[in-house]
Amino acid sequence: MLEVGTKAPDFTLQDQDGKDVSLSDFKGKKVILYFYPKDNTSGCTKQACAFKELYPDFMEKDAIVLGVSKDSVASHKKFQEKYQLPFELLSDPEHKVIEQYDVWKEKSMYGKKYIGIVRSTYLIDEEGNIEKALEKVKPQQNPEQMLKLVEDL
Repeated sequence: MLEVGTKAPDFTLQDQDGKDVSLSDFKGKKVILYFYPKDNTSGCTKQACAFKELYPDFMEKDAIVLGVSKDSVASHKKFQEKYQLPFELLSDPEHKVIEQYDVWKEKSMYGKKYIGIVRSTYLIDEEGNIEKALEKVKPQQNPEQMLKLVEDL
């Protein structure tokens, strides 16, 4: 994970509509940048829907939610439409930003090792600095945990 207190690396990725989105677009706002393994899987769906439920609360706190995975723009579009997600999903198929944020790591499932996205979330302040960095977050609890951190800022 990147260190708390350091500048969050800027990036530009395409959202579910194929529009370029940069972290620097949100200067002056808090940003919840969450990395998740795959659209339409049970954990990722739970996490996205929990962020959706709390989205009005994040908006009230002037905070933006951005989800990032290596899924395609088309996959993100279907996922967003299926669950009516009110926030942007960013596509990083070459996992450049995923690696830049140090969440592309060795994992294991059923004893088999592989490389993939470790579910992680960053809270970035209005100046673009990393306020919190959480690794191996629980999909269902992470949005509530992030809202509490935003409220405590």
